[in-house]
Amino acid sequence: MHKIGLADSEVEQIQALLDGLADGFDSAEDDDFLRQAAILAHELPRRLRIHLTDFRLLEPTAAICQISGYPVDAAKIGPTPLHWKHRTRPSPTLREEMLFVLCASLLGEPIGWSTQQDGRIVHDLCPIPEHEKEQIGTGSEQDIWWHTEDAFHPLRGDYIGMMCLRNSDRVPTTFANLENLGLTAEELRHLARPVFPIRPDHSHRLVNKVNGEGDAALLAAYQEIEQMSAEPLRIAVLEGDLKAPYIRLDPYFMEPAEDPEARRAFERLTEVLDARLGEVLLEPGDICFFDNFQSVHGRRSFKARYDGTDRWMKRINVTRDLRRSRAARRSPESRVIY
Repeated sequence: MHKIGLADSEVEQIQALLDGLADGFDSAEDDDFLRQAAILAHELPRRLRIHLTDFRLLEPTAAICQISGYPVDAAKIGPTPLHWKHRTRPSPTLREEMLFVLCASLLGEPIGWSTQQDGRIVHDLCPIPEHEKEQIGTGSEQDIWWHTEDAFHPLRGDYIGMMCLRNSDRVPTTFANLENLGLTAEELRHLARPVFPIRPDHSHRLVNKVNGEGDAALLAAYQEIEQMSAEPLRIAVLEGDLKAPYIRLDPYFMEPAEDPEARRAFERLTEVLDARLGEVLLEPGDICFFDNFQSVHGRRSFKARYDGTDRWMKRINVTRDLRRSRAARRSPESRVIY
């Protein structure tokens, strides 16, 4: 694992930076803050900047980057919310969200989805009672099957970030990378063919929208999601250099390929990833980035209490190339994909 533990002096430097930012901005979603984040990130400790830059440039096969040692005041952040919609402005987790965005900005550009958590850049992952038994990040009583984030969409992020605020039940995040898959050349070739049907995951569906209003562009985005659900795209599971491939899959929301050889290759890949699936235990203050092109991740199930002490994570998506999604964003500086 590509891991760094912050020294006391580095924590002090970060906290001084966040003091000034919290005086100037009341939200990590603020357009001016997001515009300046890539510059402000260079005021983070040098060792942390090197750590994240190396993860981006060197693409280590471990495919996971962890930062530990930032203190979270459980009383100050308040109880775990019952829904992601319950966020005040300023948020009680403003400083944590800002630090999260700054770290993400050293990997690329943070992005959001108009169809996910009302277009926010920083998401809250907390158990929601009505999602309890669903295959969604705000569920609890189902294991979240391992997957690449937003695998159904061609504009998916290069990295998915998680920041732990509370995890008193020590719920593990599951993870596997692609190092030494042991697949044959023939299996790799079949997995690189665009023959595998995939549907959008539940987090993008209209049923999970909270705000009842929506302009024409947003309604069109939801219609596109429904169309992708009715007529699933057919994707390649592996791409790039097949000696060190990039991956794109979400088995829970996929159907078997029609071609028997492709189907067998997919089954072989899932067997390998199942067998090597490990666990990452995130503690309060830990920040973790997964390379969304070189790994899969998920989450173990747990029993939520809904008493303010449940698992609470922040999530962020990061792209290395914001320009790639320009046709799906309202302006060059916008981070939200429609």
